[in-house]
Amino acid sequence: MFIHIGNDNVIRSREVIAIIDYDLYTNASGMYQMIQEWRQKDRVSGPEKKAKSIMITENRIFFSTLSVATLRKRSGILTTISNLEDYYEE
Repeated sequence: MFIHIGNDNVIRSREVIAIIDYDLYTNASGMYQMIQEWRQKDRVSGPEKKAKSIMITENRIFFSTLSVATLRKRSGILTTISNLEDYYEE
């Protein structure tokens, strides 16, 4: 399944490692250092100035203008669909 994370970016849900609130990034020096290293390798996408969340995947880091709650809901759609019972009557 794919998740639209805003800013014309769509990623595979199985590649998601973490969805992190942007405020944690600004307050955690370890996170800042990691993102700077990935940035040097050209593996960071999205508008950092307007970011509300950070999506970390296997190969890339995305800054997203969508909140963590919104991204979490979008990533959980497949689980919800899988848990629905089939009420079709023949």
